Amino acid sequence: MSGKALNIGDQFPNFTAETSEGRIDFYDWMQDSWAILFSHPADFTPVCTTELSRVAALIPEFQKRGVKPIALSCDPVESHKGWIEDIKSFGKLSSFDYPIIADDKRELALKFNMLDKDEINAEGIPLTCRAVFVVDDKKKLRLSILYPATTGRNFDEILRVIDSLQLTQTKSVATPADWKQGGKCMVLPTVKAEDVPKLFPDGIETIELPSGKSYLRITPQP
Repeated sequence: MSGKALNIGDQFPNFTAETSEGRIDFYDWMQDSWAILFSHPADFTPVCTTELSRVAALIPEFQKRGVKPIALSCDPVESHKGWIEDIKSFGKLSSFDYPIIADDKRELALKFNMLDKDEINAEGIPLTCRAVFVVDDKKKLRLSILYPATTGRNFDEILRVIDSLQLTQTKSVATPADWKQGGKCMVLPTVKAEDVPKLFPDGIETIELPSGKSYLRITPQP
């Protein structure tokens, strides 16, 4: 039986697991950082190798944002350690600086609803899909994305979303379609007109619309 689906804003459950860097308690490992937990169908597979290599290369970008990456695959630790050498070779990496969880009993894959019923291994067991969970420093789930096993993830997009989550957590803005760091933002509808000068000293632009409603208010990124 699979676990209860997690919704954005839910407390992300703590867990202990064996990893390529030893046994961890997830909360203790996170400390006061954010985390991105992302799952993989199996070790020594082509798309997964490109993904873990990309994340390893992006470690400085995750560190700038106070985010710790951790991967999960349904193979044992010794397999992960051998696979890491392939990942480093493929990505021309001198080091591999984040852990891979060994979920060979699929306990976490079930707990977090990570299984892909359309992707079956040689033993007839479903593989994990490409799940992405972003957990904030309060241990709350802030983002959940599920990709099928055949589609590799866009980690530039995941960094973009983290930028938006961290910006909108502290400022009274939302980010529009295709927003990137430094781009213009939308003033939240809950912000009253009299509060605009204090909150947005750089000013706002209100877009005229056929409805006559003044809800499209644009401002430089605070």
